[in-house]
Amino acid sequence: MNHSGMRRGIAIAAICMIAAPFLVSGAGVPENSPSFSVKLPGTHVGAPIDGRMILLLSADLAREPRTHVSADEPLASPFIFGLNVDGMTAGHSVVLDDNAFGWPARQLSKLPAGDYLVQALLNRYEIFHMADGRTLKLAPDKGEGQQWASKPGNLYSTPIRLHVDPAHPVRTALVLDQVIAPIARKADTAFVRHIQIRSELLSKFWGRDVYIGAHVLVPKGFDSHPQARFPLMVFHGHYPDDISEFRTTPPDPALTPDYSQRFHLAGYNRIQQEEAYAFYQKWISADFPRFLVVEIEHANPFYDDSYAVNSANLGPYGDAINQELIPEIERRFRGIGAGWARFTYGGSTGGWEALATQVFYPDMYNGAFAACPDPIDFRAYTLINLYQDKNAYALKGEASSVERPVFRNYLGEVFATQRDANYMELAQGDRSRSGGQYDIWQAVFGPVGADGYPKPIFDKVSGEIDKNVADYWREHYDLSHIIARDWATIAPKLRGKIHIYVGNGDNYYLTDSVYFAQERLESLQPKYEGTVAYGDRAEHCWNGDAKLPNAYSRLHYDFQYLPIILERIKTASPAGADLTSWRY
Repeated sequence: MNHSGMRRGIAIAAICMIAAPFLVSGAGVPENSPSFSVKLPGTHVGAPIDGRMILLLSADLAREPRTHVSADEPLASPFIFGLNVDGMTAGHSVVLDDNAFGWPARQLSKLPAGDYLVQALLNRYEIFHMADGRTLKLAPDKGEGQQWASKPGNLYSTPIRLHVDPAHPVRTALVLDQVIAPIARKADTAFVRHIQIRSELLSKFWGRDVYIGAHVLVPKGFDSHPQARFPLMVFHGHYPDDISEFRTTPPDPALTPDYSQRFHLAGYNRIQQEEAYAFYQKWISADFPRFLVVEIEHANPFYDDSYAVNSANLGPYGDAINQELIPEIERRFRGIGAGWARFTYGGSTGGWEALATQVFYPDMYNGAFAACPDPIDFRAYTLINLYQDKNAYALKGEASSVERPVFRNYLGEVFATQRDANYMELAQGDRSRSGGQYDIWQAVFGPVGADGYPKPIFDKVSGEIDKNVADYWREHYDLSHIIARDWATIAPKLRGKIHIYVGNGDNYYLTDSVYFAQERLESLQPKYEGTVAYGDRAEHCWNGDAKLPNAYSRLHYDFQYLPIILERIKTASPAGADLTSWRY
């Protein structure tokens, strides 16, 4: 699941109303539809631009609209409208009116009357000439983790304040007069090192150079103990801009406390800094085991990470990570380089990836700790049974229908529906190009469609499920099904390695999938000898700590599972294995 933040900032300019005619988008547009003409500055030079034009209208007049588009906070997100752009050049306008797809208002003419901050942003696409002959228009990652609102090179307009009233439709001009600056690479420190490699496998698939990388947390004494070799802990999750929850200095005394709506905690930003510094103190203590922590960078043209598996649409990311990147990390940073000394863990998207990595590369890892995983059994794809339901958005009866929810709190209060989530994505990009959660599931789990883009699991507008695509998903990525299907051959390689944790109040309805998976796991013969545990009233992303609130335990991934890991190393390592060089 996607939990990324966006940059803050605001610049308010005077409203720019135009009297001169501008391009209109076509027939069928109501007369009361507001229209927005968006153009490049007259000084713009360069090749024509393809992309997705995104129009944002926010009733929050204190924040730049592009900074608070969030699937995790739908009630705090602005109105969004989107339209594809092909070959945009300086001096030509793109018009957004009722032909633009919108959320939560389906069309611009449905906007409530009121005052808004208005902003346009062009998410730029590039042409990809794929090895299999497909030609696709996609937004490559530029080091930001596939976030169009902060992607270097994207163009956006200075926000203007505007009164919208359907009774008096406006025609407004916006100029893409701002460009997002490049992002500098992180520098190495005493404890955090960075690595990036060109992947031969991915470069061949994509028809251009593709790089994957990682941040590596090295133990105390790494440079002064050159003979030591270390176990490897791979922490899966969304795009990391550095090692998570690790801080070598005390909390900033000048930090302005914030309030976490998610955890109902004041000053949670300070708590995060305190816990990160406490981890550093633990990391350098005399009796702490020495090992390598790795967080992988594998953003791609569809999402902030690849789900760490081989895929028809994204390419062989699983092999690239496990056959190219991990061996190179172990070579450079003196990993032990054996399956008994490697472990994988993570939460949400990272929880799914941790389990998938263990299942698809069973000999390579000695245990997976999957917290609040994305759906691991597609009989509960959140609240959708992909094999039995006909529609993803609504439960339909004889005379009524009920919209399926997608986001709640632990008390059961619902803040968005499945239709909301998918319409919000569709406004940001069609053909799985929004960078959103449902679009990446379609891109990773699905086959290639007739148009060369991911074939949808369900129609994005109607919600009607494609049973043929669902069958493909089951055989390739339904982890619960695959484990049971292949258990006769993989049991010796997976017994004792599977550990799954989820809160029974998970915000994204990920609990039901674990229920189904647990039932399958417990029916296996021989026994799977792993763990499935639930956190009472725990929201996303409970990771197995029954003593601490989730607000704290989610900051402890890098040491929380150590007791189980150390016992696995002790019992699974072969005779003569190196159990001492890393215990200095």
